[in-house]
Amino acid sequence: MNIALTGATGFIGRRFIQLANEAGHGIIAFTRHPETPVAGCLDTRHYQLEAPLHLDGCEAVLHLAGESVVGLWTKKKRERILESRVAGTRHVARSILQMQTPPRVLLSASAIGIYGDTGEVETDEFSVAGSGFLAQVALAWERAATPVREKGVRLVHPRIAIVYGKGGGALQPIARVFKLGLGGRLGSGRQWISWIHLDDLCRLLLFCIANETISGPINACSPEPATNAHFTGTLARIVRRPAILPAPAFALRAILGGFSAELLGSKRIVPRRALECGFNFQYPGLDPALRAAV
Repeated sequence: MNIALTGATGFIGRRFIQLANEAGHGIIAFTRHPETPVAGCLDTRHYQLEAPLHLDGCEAVLHLAGESVVGLWTKKKRERILESRVAGTRHVARSILQMQTPPRVLLSASAIGIYGDTGEVETDEFSVAGSGFLAQVALAWERAATPVREKGVRLVHPRIAIVYGKGGGALQPIARVFKLGLGGRLGSGRQWISWIHLDDLCRLLLFCIANETISGPINACSPEPATNAHFTGTLARIVRRPAILPAPAFALRAILGGFSAELLGSKRIVPRRALECGFNFQYPGLDPALRAAV
């Protein structure tokens, strides 16, 4: 199957290309710099909002492109986070609507931030959306893709958790801090973290493309969420360094502003639909996932 991929040069996109090729799929990469071919792809095409995407020959579309949420949430940063997701997804949907023979399926990425702060409550795809900036972004992000259903295109929203893997992502800067012996829990450490290993995420995306019974939201996270304190202790043990310097909540709020809520809030999310559909996680537990990623 030929799969169109936006965000092809990103952390997730690069690994997805490798695993998709191993599974026998061809990738059509969409980037802002098509003059530089993306390794492992059949073709590299222009990703721009000024003209419809050239999706001819693509049987599936995986839309991953979007501004990173990591960093200080200034007004401009918030605008980029929202606009890159909503405008980009709307453009992908419009490009599909203009096609005589559209792809069979669109996987339009979303995030577990849609559930807000879940506290101690175990939350799955049948739970309602929460509150907060990222919840609002994710709702608008998902709605932007819904018009493709008018063309009979199957629409899937992988709600992606924090991704751990080699070569980038959230874990690399954290691991460097821990290796220096400067790691520690965030705030109380009791808040839940939902996460997924990079390989499991890419395998789940391929699983959703191939499985025609899957549509709507599907949580892309491990079946074993962990508390921040458990994550801290596990990573410290793996890198063989102490983790005795907790980051106080007030300091995180002062330094990171709105983004601190994502670090101090609790997200106890489980992948109910993935498990019900028979997906098998290679890294369901935190310890082997971190060992494979560090």
